[in-house]
Amino acid sequence: MHSTLEFVFWLCITLIVHTYVIYPMLMILVFRQEAIKPAEYERQEELPELSVLIAAYNEEKVIVEKIHSVFNSAYPSSKIHVVVGSDASSDATDQLVTELRGRYPNLHLVRFAGRMGKINILNQLVMTYGREVLVLTDANVMFKQQTLYQLVKWFKDERVGLVAANIIKVSENNEGVSVQEKKYLSVENLIKSAESNAFQLLMGAEGGCFAMRKTLYVPVPANFIVDDFFITLKVLNQNKFALFNALAECSEDVNSSASEEYRRKVRISSGNFQNLMHFRNNLWPFWQAKTFVFWSHKVLRWLTPFLILLALLCSYFLSMQSLFFVLVFFLQAFGLLLPWINRIIPFKNPILKFASHFYLMNLALLEGFFKFVRGIKSNVWQPVERNV
Repeated sequence: MHSTLEFVFWLCITLIVHTYVIYPMLMILVFRQEAIKPAEYERQEELPELSVLIAAYNEEKVIVEKIHSVFNSAYPSSKIHVVVGSDASSDATDQLVTELRGRYPNLHLVRFAGRMGKINILNQLVMTYGREVLVLTDANVMFKQQTLYQLVKWFKDERVGLVAANIIKVSENNEGVSVQEKKYLSVENLIKSAESNAFQLLMGAEGGCFAMRKTLYVPVPANFIVDDFFITLKVLNQNKFALFNALAECSEDVNSSASEEYRRKVRISSGNFQNLMHFRNNLWPFWQAKTFVFWSHKVLRWLTPFLILLALLCSYFLSMQSLFFVLVFFLQAFGLLLPWINRIIPFKNPILKFASHFYLMNLALLEGFFKFVRGIKSNVWQPVERNV
């Protein structure tokens, strides 16, 4: 019994270390160069027409800047068609978009009378307004002049089905969880870039901005929450490349509020488990690159709260016979308390801040799992408060 508990404990620790340390370091350090260089459009060539689709709910703080950033692109403006799907916005979003139509003839507003949710809006916009290449993007993600061209240039290669942007996280200050989130998400971009270089795939384009061929778009189920992962896996399952282009830079504000970020993570986590069940056939065979990346980058992270609890339980029983595991148990228990300690006495030490954030986000994963188990009836969302 003792040896079995020890085996389970060290297996849990190994899997957590693999998904958060070994796999990221291996990918980032080894796969810095593209294994396959896709064909790309030259700037003087005839470029495909784009539908830039934005699902918006009460985005008056950012929608004007967003639209300007899209049309102030190095991409031919006549080939850019922007469609804003307003999810029954109750602020000035609709009015601001309407006013900009005089300046941008290829800008369209589609107002939905009742709350539909981002996914239902995108499904309808793709069906009605989708052109050769779709650019799916959030209202608070701001483009640079080269963003659209860099997103689209690899679609000259018929093997390419989706291209993810390099979304750089910005914040007005370093308060709350903004530093931890910026560091975490910057590492995520490095991992995705390495996956793209090594295997011509990535485990989920970030929904803030990515481009894909319309012909590959599979409507997302009505009650799903995490659309970007669903869309990416559907592209990969059609045997097309899903690539990350570090030159397709754009920026997104990061919310510094721990409570807002926690709420967002719970929602995303429940959607992650939806995708895990939907794509369970992708969990095997292990020796395929797509399966290895799926387990290493996503599945083990989604299972980490359960691995943490199982390791804690093992160390509790092992502590009855081993002083080492007494120390291990209390160290684990202290880690679980860090988010609550941080709420009372905010940490200044960066290691404690990151450790607290790690446990808080895994608590969000656990809560998201129970939300998934209870059943998700609606994907209507409430965006986090913008830092503008």
